[in-house]
Amino acid sequence: MTEMKRILVVDDNISNLKQIGALLAKDYKVSLATSEEQAISMSMRKKPDLILLDLDMHGAGGLDAMAALKLNPLMRRIPVIFMVDGGAAGDEARLRTAGAADLVARPVEPETFRHKIELNIRCACFKATLEDEPAYLYDGNAISLAERIEGRDANTEGHAARTGKYVGMLGRKLIESGVFEGGLTDADVEMIERAAPLHDIGKIAISDGILLKPGKLNCKEFALMKRHAAIGAEVLGNMYAQAPAQHYLQFARIIAGSHHERYDGNGYPCGLVGDNIPICGRIMAVADVYDSLIGNRVYKKGVDHAEACEIIVGEKGRQFDPHVVDAFISIKDFMGEISSSTNVTAAAARFAAL
Repeated sequence: MTEMKRILVVDDNISNLKQIGALLAKDYKVSLATSEEQAISMSMRKKPDLILLDLDMHGAGGLDAMAALKLNPLMRRIPVIFMVDGGAAGDEARLRTAGAADLVARPVEPETFRHKIELNIRCACFKATLEDEPAYLYDGNAISLAERIEGRDANTEGHAARTGKYVGMLGRKLIESGVFEGGLTDADVEMIERAAPLHDIGKIAISDGILLKPGKLNCKEFALMKRHAAIGAEVLGNMYAQAPAQHYLQFARIIAGSHHERYDGNGYPCGLVGDNIPICGRIMAVADVYDSLIGNRVYKKGVDHAEACEIIVGEKGRQFDPHVVDAFISIKDFMGEISSSTNVTAAAARFAAL
């Protein structure tokens, strides 16, 4: 039986404290503190997996309380989620810069609140594994984290696993064609395939209101959504720095930061053009868009395999590297089989056996 995770809730408003405690008591071991001093004492005794901290506490305030907690090296890994009254958008950049893992606006929406807590605990556990036992990190840990992030939208189920298989197939076809001779090796493709499921890890920092919006995003919302690429690259860069033996994290960092670049230079976050975009990012771009096209999303209905292929081919030389599109054309039927299969690994294996 899995041990319940421990959460420390810090708020000088007793009513808020009890409300949050009651909301989480069924799923977590909850400790309550009303001051910075109590929080420091309890954190040492209870060793929480996550801290929920009121931003507007009287006295020192939430930011100072977090700084005091993190003076202890044992506390630095523990994610802190700030609780903010009213709209939180204006505080997000400031709090993340200060070291917050996330923030929630009160009054909280229970399901979204629980999801953010679980997601941040999982991410912290993943980082701790990288620091403590890099030799024993299995790909399943990364896929589990990626699936939990994409699980915020039930329509994206399996996206992480499928795109991993797509990039492996595309990479091997590109090696076979020789178009990137010397620039893409079998070892690279293995790393890219392992790294691909983490391409959207930056979405951990995007609010559900934007990520799950059923309609089209406005300009401000889309600007916030686009930040997930740079955030993902930063998160994975930090992970790689903590566990340099895990070489696939270096590929994951590059993929996260470049899979929304466009071959014509109109992508983000850096507006890279053509061959200036890393090869792994160019491969990931095709795999990601194909799977997004065929899948239903909260904001659109998926298209069939044939139409998705037409769209990919139509963007040859514009959104996508022509060489990667050529590779896609030659294996598109196998990718279609994976997209419709309940056993992604078995479907990919049939391609590998040819």
